[in-house]
Amino acid sequence: MAPQVADYVLRRLTEWGVERVFGYPGDGINGMLGAFDRAEGKPEFIQTRHEEMAAFMAVGHAKFTGEVGCCVATSGPGAIHLLNGLYDAKLDHQPVVAIIGQQKRLAQGAHYQQEVALENLFSDVSEYCQICLHPGQVRHVIDRAFKTALTARGVATIIIPEDVQEAAAEPSPPKEHGAVYSSVGWSRPRVLPNPEELRKAADILNEGQRVAMLVGQGAANARTELVEAADLLGAGIAKALLGREVVPDTLPFVTGPIGLLGSKASDEMIMNCDTLFMIGTSFPYAEWLPDEGSCRGVEIDIDGRMIGIRYPMDAHVVGDAKETLRELLPMLRRKEDRSWREEIEENVRAWNSVLEKRAGQSFDGKINPQAVAHELSPLLPDGAILTADSGSATNWWARHLRLRDGMRASLSGTLATMGPGVPYAIAARFAYPDRPVICFVGDGAFQMNGMNEMLTVKRYAERMAGGPPLIFCVFNNQDLNQVTWEQRAMGGDPKYEGSQSIPDFPYAEFAEMCGLRGVYCDEPERVTAAWQEALSSDRPVVLEFVVDSEIAPIPPHIMSDQAKKSLKATLRDPQKLGIAARGFRQKLTEMYENMPGRKH
Repeated sequence: MAPQVADYVLRRLTEWGVERVFGYPGDGINGMLGAFDRAEGKPEFIQTRHEEMAAFMAVGHAKFTGEVGCCVATSGPGAIHLLNGLYDAKLDHQPVVAIIGQQKRLAQGAHYQQEVALENLFSDVSEYCQICLHPGQVRHVIDRAFKTALTARGVATIIIPEDVQEAAAEPSPPKEHGAVYSSVGWSRPRVLPNPEELRKAADILNEGQRVAMLVGQGAANARTELVEAADLLGAGIAKALLGREVVPDTLPFVTGPIGLLGSKASDEMIMNCDTLFMIGTSFPYAEWLPDEGSCRGVEIDIDGRMIGIRYPMDAHVVGDAKETLRELLPMLRRKEDRSWREEIEENVRAWNSVLEKRAGQSFDGKINPQAVAHELSPLLPDGAILTADSGSATNWWARHLRLRDGMRASLSGTLATMGPGVPYAIAARFAYPDRPVICFVGDGAFQMNGMNEMLTVKRYAERMAGGPPLIFCVFNNQDLNQVTWEQRAMGGDPKYEGSQSIPDFPYAEFAEMCGLRGVYCDEPERVTAAWQEALSSDRPVVLEFVVDSEIAPIPPHIMSDQAKKSLKATLRDPQKLGIAARGFRQKLTEMYENMPGRKH
């Protein structure tokens, strides 16, 4: 049989380096499914439990490999299901190509079953969105989709009607007016800074006495240069959540995360600096940045559209972080006065002591969720890949896990959606079968869609087992905890049981039903042992911790308005006694560690 368009699509994907495509079947992609069968694993079709999970896996693949992630869905409802995951890619600037089925050309415009205006639907999420109306069009549409996804760091969507999928392939269209001949290939450009703006940036940084660096995922390839710049400037380095892996937490001047989930050390540095130096980050929260006019600013970002839109900058340096820092470093003078750096390092030591003491507190025999992360941190295997979902567990993932050199970590940063922690971890396992993978997920997100993906792990059990650990750590507190605390702090309302309480469920037992390993822990003194058991397993593990829901994710500084609302809410809250006792002891620990004269 002559190759169909669907066969050619898969061949072209393989030429672009795609090894696996995440998706779920449907009759709108019957032609593609037949082609996957004939392709014999080149590329491989990875069957997820839901199209949203397929899109999240494509994003996770892109984040951890730097390659284009690829997903496929049927027409109508299947396509719609992709959207949340694709928005995750768009907002976190990850290259993803989505291939979507559509009703036959003959039926379009007839209000036919599953006919959805896909070009309209995907126009906002996509940097490039094109429907293939002719077999000879497919080649350049695929090529342009990949080139656009890589160049714009975003989503490209290809829509292929059923009859086009099944038509005879035309890899070389007739050479006539209107025909286009494209090629596979792309190379990353060198984006160099403007010399005058760079000189201005160097002068500002050299004049500053208290420089604070804030880095994000855009600086991921510049670790050596960042550390050298921090040393010359006597600065500390705070990290946006998407920049967790950019520099290791083992460096004494790395203050850790910033913002609501951040560290006191980061907050002290940012609020007391006289020069803010942002590299590769679009951290958006003004309340966690210096007051306007209180300090000078220098920013490096590869995207000129995003430069100077978070804090008023004095030097706007558009360029690749690594290339720009390489040119900047010879212009920087080493600061002889190291008192600012010493203060930063002392604050880091004090904060680490606070974290240790907070994690060591338990109440009413319940597991402190901070301890789950804190006790894992020294046990983390080399080269571990860490994913997190959105929820209160993200606080402990961000604060208590200290990343060493070579570790990887990511989550849904800008969309901050529930759901990606588990599929990110599965995608990481497919891409790196020789590396440990650990996912932190709350029971809310696990019930929402994570549990179903345990069946995907079962589906590919032979490839998921037998190597380094693959662990899905579930925080079981029967509460949609992050939103509960946001209701208290931002809305001034007590916990509303009708929306916030969720049913208890035996997650570890469910894992055993799926043929995985289930480990259950509800005793504070067994947390480390439970981690050790999970880390030594020869098959994927669901590690269930029954944790205290009344431990507040206390921010580095509390806004007066939020404090008033929290107090108002707590007075009427069904958990008011537990919240008060835990919150007082947690805050008292921080106050004690920051008393004048304390040394760490």
